[in-house]
Amino acid sequence: QVQLVESGGGLVQAGGSLRLSCVASRRTLTAYAMGWFRQAPGKEREFVAATSRDGVNTRYADSVKGRFTISRDNANAKSTVYLQMNSLKPEDTAVYYCAADLDPFLSGPVRVNYASYDYWGRGTQVTVSS
Repeated sequence: QVQLVESGGGLVQAGGSLRLSCVASRRTLTAYAMGWFRQAPGKEREFVAATSRDGVNTRYADSVKGRFTISRDNANAKSTVYLQMNSLKPEDTAVYYCAADLDPFLSGPVRVNYASYDYWGRGTQVTVSS
């Protein structure tokens, strides 16, 4: 069982930045491709960004491309995954979830379908005011 913990959410004005972090309690994430998803009130959960196990392959939703950057630090003991969010817009307001996909390939193609992910965090709220 992998327990994921997100942090870094908050309230920010439009145009501002936030950095979300995700770590696994009591386990490293090096065996997992990682993704970020978000869910706004009344909407379905949607893909935001994902990265392969080695961080080489990344993929972004069109709505965040050029503004968000996913990265991971596998050098530290817990292997932290980040989502740097710049130029935030009110439509980015949502609960952001970190997800882990057990992947045998170090640089495999990343998945955008939330059903492909094995473990989920509880989410962190991001609110962007206009």
